[in-house]
Amino acid sequence: MQTQAFVLTNIGSAAQAFSFQEISIAPLKADEVLIESEAFGLNYADVMARLGLYREAPPRPCVIGYELVGRVTAVGSDVDANVLGQRVLAFTRFGAYAKLAKTTSNAIVCIGEMPAHEALPFATQGVTAHYMAEVLSPIQAHDKVLVHAAAGGVGSFLVQLAKLKGATVFGKIGSDTKTVYLESLGVDHVINYKKHDYSKVLSNLLGAQKLSVSFNAVGGRTSKQDMKLLGPGGRLFLFGGADLATRAGLTGKLSFLWEMGLILPVGLMMQAKSLLGVNMLKIADQQPLVIQNSMLQMLELYRNGKLKLPQIQSYTQAQFFEAHEALGNGLTTGKVVVRWD
Repeated sequence: MQTQAFVLTNIGSAAQAFSFQEISIAPLKADEVLIESEAFGLNYADVMARLGLYREAPPRPCVIGYELVGRVTAVGSDVDANVLGQRVLAFTRFGAYAKLAKTTSNAIVCIGEMPAHEALPFATQGVTAHYMAEVLSPIQAHDKVLVHAAAGGVGSFLVQLAKLKGATVFGKIGSDTKTVYLESLGVDHVINYKKHDYSKVLSNLLGAQKLSVSFNAVGGRTSKQDMKLLGPGGRLFLFGGADLATRAGLTGKLSFLWEMGLILPVGLMMQAKSLLGVNMLKIADQQPLVIQNSMLQMLELYRNGKLKLPQIQSYTQAQFFEAHEALGNGLTTGKVVVRWD
């Protein structure tokens, strides 16, 4: 079977890295479904992949992408045939940048006629936020929560989940243009890290108190800074390494790792702090029902009016390269969606 896809063939800019071409699709496995895609989402890990900085990416040439919305057109022998013809939101272990994509049947949820741009934020980004804030270590009402990249897709959801619990939220951004958006989501204190040293601002705001939780998708020196800001019982979630994209060559990668610092388990125990590493691909491989449940839970919160959609920035197939560059350069807010023509 053949389809068209944006194939990652190189590293560099979006135009250098991707080629739009015909590809072959392997036959369905017993537990898989085939989906005719309407639209797919972009995530920062995709940017890291095209820069050659994402270890989990498959060998090039490959089709990356974690999520899509479309209609099920074929099912494997072990899949309930009732899902045929259903519109679904799907989490994929790569392959979402194709017009026809496969995934396992336990990584989809039926969405009826819900528009694709509304549903897509609830896959990778919604699942990541829900898993951290509601499953792995639930936020408490008394928590003081720092969200890095707070205006992004995951950040937008983390802010809202924290506010639903009554927590105090500090949102870190790199542009004042995103301040009004964060305030609309309920952020208590917005910090522009390009204007100020966020750790000093946060220390001043906290006074004698300490941070309870940091959701950190940046890494590098921010990891060490966040650990110092945490009080007893504090949790540092590391779920990305965006700072690595700013480092050139082997020296840059080594400095990124060095700046994160050495953390000893006994030190964490003595200080009563937790370091929580989150890789949703690993969770999807070993605990796929966790992924499906988080998608369902987030969609339910949205349908009940408890969550707002992140801002949606929608691009056409012809604007794919522009969309990728905008995401990589920090020019987007919320969720980035690409629609097939």
